[in-house]
Amino acid sequence: MSRIANLARLELSPAEQASLLGELNGFFAIVEQMRAVDTTGVAPLYTPLSAIQEVALRLREDAVTEPDSREANQKSAPAVEAGLFLVPRVIE
Repeated sequence: MSRIANLARLELSPAEQASLLGELNGFFAIVEQMRAVDTTGVAPLYTPLSAIQEVALRLREDAVTEPDSREANQKSAPAVEAGLFLVPRVIE
């Protein structure tokens, strides 16, 4: 538990660590219960409401609405190659 707290940048007392460990184990137990359920043939829902009523999806048509301005946007870049910005390497 102390490793998880360290990764999450949390300072926990021993009592808090014990309490949190119990909560995490409870969470993982619920996840295992959910994994045990056979969902073969069950279609995913857009929303839980779609299980009890018809829900209209509010999706827009996938259409280009702006002009291609790549060249204009890259004019001020120090280095460009094949339409991509070139940047200095920061990791060796």
